[in-house]
Amino acid sequence: MDKSRSGTMDVSVNIPVASSMESMSNDDMLAIAVPRNSPSFKIMPLRDDTMACSSPDHSILGTKRVAVLLVKKVMAEFLGTFMLIFILLSAVVTNAVHGGVLGLLGVAATAGLAIVVIVSALFHVSGAHLNPAVSIAMAVFGYLPRAHLAPYMAAQLLGSVTASLAAKGIYHSTNLGAIATTVPTLGNMEAFFIEFITTFILLFVIIAVATDPKAVKELVAVAAGAAVMMNALVSAESTGGSMNPARTLGPAIATGTYTKVWIYMLAPPLGAISGTGAYIALKH
Repeated sequence: MDKSRSGTMDVSVNIPVASSMESMSNDDMLAIAVPRNSPSFKIMPLRDDTMACSSPDHSILGTKRVAVLLVKKVMAEFLGTFMLIFILLSAVVTNAVHGGVLGLLGVAATAGLAIVVIVSALFHVSGAHLNPAVSIAMAVFGYLPRAHLAPYMAAQLLGSVTASLAAKGIYHSTNLGAIATTVPTLGNMEAFFIEFITTFILLFVIIAVATDPKAVKELVAVAAGAAVMMNALVSAESTGGSMNPARTLGPAIATGTYTKVWIYMLAPPLGAISGTGAYIALKH
């Protein structure tokens, strides 16, 4: 490694070269090295089965491998969102049926703990977005391939709807539409900006911990869960503390309650994009 005049360090990589293409195994790997002070400092592995010059058999195997990985990621998003929404709705119903036994703090803590547990379990599989707003922001700024955005969002929405229908069937004696849907108690603009700002904060925290090389990535689940809990405490009584289009749309579809649902379809994605962009601008 050599020091530049600015005091930063460039990374040099020695790349072993096989004597021929035939002698190169599937585990041979090339690397692209860029200066450490570059905004896109990464070392990206390029396997020979993903190169355009690969044999047809290798291309087919590479395509199949990518497809299998995407299916696993999509399944992780479906299961993670299902668990998150079911736990959250169960907490809301429990609180309502048992005379406020959990209270606002208990419901918010349940949501935060659910995020910590699920993200810890699935972060290494799919990134554990569990939220279309997160996936949209990640795709806009290049952290998620654009081709993966639609499958991710479909899995998240389907997971939320499935969890909401399960909760409706289990807690059939309660009016789920009245207690589990996110209906604002403020005016449209006030509710819009609350959802925008809370999602802005959530994504600012997530991007800071999950993508910055200087951050401790092991804390991403704790940071995300704490941000959700904090935001829920200040917004649950006014907007339901959604920050997640899937959180709103699943119960809305299950119960047929679509009151001002447009707020939750627009504000969180816009807040997520803004929060992500703000941290990236600050970092660079």
